[in-house]
Amino acid sequence: MIFVKVHKGPTEIVAICDKELIGKIFSEGKYELKVGEFFYKGKEVNEDEVKEIMMDANNLNIVGERSINIAIKLGIVNEKNVLNIGGVKHAQSITC
Repeated sequence: MIFVKVHKGPTEIVAICDKELIGKIFSEGKYELKVGEFFYKGKEVNEDEVKEIMMDANNLNIVGERSINIAIKLGIVNEKNVLNIGGVKHAQSITC
């Protein structure tokens, strides 16, 4: 499963994360990725639901193999722009 959490503010940010990564910290070189519950742990959704959410969002923060692969298949994220931090994929997508 995948977690989705919507952060509302001046700019809405949709955080999407593979469930098993919640609460973990990954690092590589100068980069550190904290997959904190506050930011990422929201509603559990299936693949079809996350696809719909991704297509409707303008500002995405995505972590994890499954979530990133969905974003790539949908054309939201270019594989060349995906970071790999401590073996975990991470990408952001902002559209206007």
